[in-house]
Order: sequence, then structure tokens, then C-alpha cells
Amino acid sequence: MIDDLFAQQTLKDNALIAGVDEVGRGPLAGDVVAAAVILAPDHGIDGLNDSKKLSEKKRELLFDVIQEKAVCWCIARASVEEIDELNILHASLLAMKRAVDGLNQKPDHVLVDGNKLPKWDYSSEAIVQGDGKVEAIGAASILAKVTRDREMIAFDRDFPQYGFAQHKGYPTKVHMQALEMHGPCVLHRRSYAPVQKYLR
Repeated sequence: MIDDLFAQQTLKDNALIAGVDEVGRGPLAGDVVAAAVILAPDHGIDGLNDSKKLSEKKRELLFDVIQEKAVCWCIARASVEEIDELNILHASLLAMKRAVDGLNQKPDHVLVDGNKLPKWDYSSEAIVQGDGKVEAIGAASILAKVTRDREMIAFDRDFPQYGFAQHKGYPTKVHMQALEMHGPCVLHRRSYAPVQKYLR
């Protein structure tokens, strides 16, 4: 999975290469969550992949293994308020920057899922669909998704009328019907057009 060039570089000079990904651009509610992970060349973690291609059970298992075996990792976020203030793209980039800044070892190079990079001083590059190509990015996507999914399930207990445990804030039919009936709650992104429609 991991790019041969970076694998050779890592083995050759022991460079610390961080993978970064975010989860939560599409939902109408909740924070956007990012993670950064540095893996050892011989990390021994089987099954790393784009979190969307893994079952919930597999993601949950890998979540603990990644935290145990990674050289270091960090989970960060941008809040609903920051999403509304900055827009989702800039909030996502902010969350990714916070994740890398939060690593307890400074990476020599950062690989970011997608086609845009945060404004930072790290040596870095963006890789489209990187979560399925680079193991460290795949690991980051798993940490971010499991963290965000758990939070939305917890929020379901506070706001049961919206069904957050089921759809995690994404604009499903059930979610849109709940928005129409109850209006937005404090978790909703008011800058998003489908939410603005129901502001009262």
C-alpha cells in the first residue's frame, strides 16, 4: 500500500513520516475531526486502509492497535463554530494542522490525504485518495473516523430526536425529516444551506 519511494526513504534514513486525514466534511452537524499518525517501518499493523472501506468492527479493533503500536499519534478537531466562521475547507485544514502540531515527535515529512495542504512549515505533500495508498494516512483516517463516530453516538443520547447515532450527522432522509420537524440544535452547522433552511 505505502508508496515505494517513501518506504525506501523511511528505511534508508529513518525519517519520521506522518500521515494525516480528516473526517466530517459532509455532515450537517458535529465537529470535523483530524488525526496524524507516524508509523515505524516495521509497525506490524495488518489491515490498514481507508476507514470507509473497513467495517465498523474492524475500525474499532484497529483504533486500539494503532494507538498502541504507532510511534506517535494525535487526534484534533475544528469546532462547529469554527466551521461556520471559516468554512469547512479551512476548518478541515486547521484541524489537520492541529493534529500534526500535537504529535510528540516532529515529523520529517507529512503526507496529507486530498489535494490541499494546510499552511505550515512542514515538508509535506497532498496525495489524492491517500488513505487507500499510504498506510500512515489510512491509520489517521481510522483514528479520526472512530473518534468522530463515537462522539456522534454519544450526542444521540443528548439529542435523540435527530438520530445522530444512526447517520452521524450526514444529510440522510431521517436527518432531514428531523431537521424539518425540530429545527437545528447547537450541534448543527448553521453555515450549511440545508441547515439554514430550518433556522427559526
